[in-house]
Amino acid sequence: MATSKKDYFGLDRIVSIILAIIPFTAWICGVFTRIKDGAIVAAIIRLIFGFTIVWILDLILMILNGSILRVLNV
Repeated sequence: MATSKKDYFGLDRIVSIILAIIPFTAWICGVFTRIKDGAIVAAIIRLIFGFTIVWILDLILMILNGSILRVLNV
């Protein structure tokens, strides 16, 4: 089962889902992934609201699509 785009530093989808389930690792990986993509505003939002709705959205999207929410690429 191949995916078109890997998330969380190019790791496999299963590993990324496991990292997304754990709140602290999802917070850290989400911030660094957004900084790596150049989405500084999204990284700041992730830092502030990381353990709330952003974590739930990232978890759902990681399970369904295999990638985290990619909005606010400024």
